[in-house]
Amino acid sequence: MTDLTTLTSLCPPPEQAMSIRWDTIEADLGMPLPQDYKQLADRYGPGAFNDYLHIFHPHGVTQFVNLTGPMPGRIRAQLRKDYDQGAYPVPHDPEKLFACGSTDNGEYLFWITDPATDPDRWHIAVNEARGPRWFTYDGTLTAFLVCTLSGQIQVPQFPHSLLDTPARFTPSHSTLWKSEPPSDTQPVDTAAIRSWARAHGYDVPPRGRIPREVREAWERANRP
Repeated sequence: MTDLTTLTSLCPPPEQAMSIRWDTIEADLGMPLPQDYKQLADRYGPGAFNDYLHIFHPHGVTQFVNLTGPMPGRIRAQLRKDYDQGAYPVPHDPEKLFACGSTDNGEYLFWITDPATDPDRWHIAVNEARGPRWFTYDGTLTAFLVCTLSGQIQVPQFPHSLLDTPARFTPSHSTLWKSEPPSDTQPVDTAAIRSWARAHGYDVPPRGRIPREVREAWERANRP
């Protein structure tokens, strides 16, 4: 049984799978991608696991969760700054870390891209949103999701309440992102707002209601 089969049994995916032009995506990124990730992204599409783990996707509905968008580069630049200045201990060379996901609390999931030409041997690293801790998983992203959502591993940075409810996947829909600013009652990708807010110096809680002033600032910044 493959890790993807185990994951789909544990956490049912959307009925409709995607068909992504991976040759184009890999050409845009300038690097190969792990086979397990490509199968995962095809089967699930963009969205979140347990409303907490957001896997970056080539068709992510915002720049904050788009694999080919600016976020991986911005995150790497910040890691390089921390690494060079010794602000936080980064246990891996930032040039070998590529962000492939995020959490509602502000952590990031990374591929450790070593060896660069053999992505199926890449492992996973998770940083701490506002602290020095790192967690490394010696396996693929799909295997990491299986172990995390089944409780086989406990990532120290993740809340214990993550598994309070059965594993579930919530798709992201581009229809939620309209040209006009969303009202307080319209559903939005709260992880994207939290990521944007932290990147721009706002103090936002890891869970719960996003402060009105933060929401309004995000709307102004992202208004077409």
